[in-house]
Amino acid sequence: MKKLFSILFMTTFLFAACEGDQGPPGPPGEDGINGLDGLGYTYEETITFDYFSDSNTYSQFINIPEEVETANPQADAVLVYRLEVLQDNDGNDLDTWSLIPQNFFLDEGTIQYVYNHTAGDVEVLIDGNFDLSNLDPFFVENQTFRIVVLPSDTFAETTGVDVANYKAVMNALDLKESDVKKVSTLK
Repeated sequence: MKKLFSILFMTTFLFAACEGDQGPPGPPGEDGINGLDGLGYTYEETITFDYFSDSNTYSQFINIPEEVETANPQADAVLVYRLEVLQDNDGNDLDTWSLIPQNFFLDEGTIQYVYNHTAGDVEVLIDGNFDLSNLDPFFVENQTFRIVVLPSDTFAETTGVDVANYKAVMNALDLKESDVKKVSTLK
């Protein structure tokens, strides 16, 4: 056993003591494109939806702030999360964020929050399979959304992050609540 211990000790010492000359530096990397710095951006806005009877939908546009506008709108990904305040077991408010599209099954039928975007704005819509003209104000008024702009549409593939999980996206981007920009008040 002493021999085995001595051999292991000597081998470890030998490998730890071996240091050679440092090799030449590798070639410099390519410059990135201007715009997003490789990190994601997030901002939040609280809105009240407008009803459009011709399409039986509610809609509201949220402008993407100039400092956040995407460098490559065809490749950048925009994720939209809706705030729902719940209460924990002690009665304290707890902010929860759900990636949209998000469905709600009501007595009258189904509604769905959906969105589309350009490089300059995000349109958030409420669509449904019944007459939405008298939709409960709970779904329409003072709705808070967080918009996350990611540097490419392969973010989830390259990072392995579940983009449906708002906290996981924020952690992957090394963003804190203090990094979220409050854009404006109700429209």
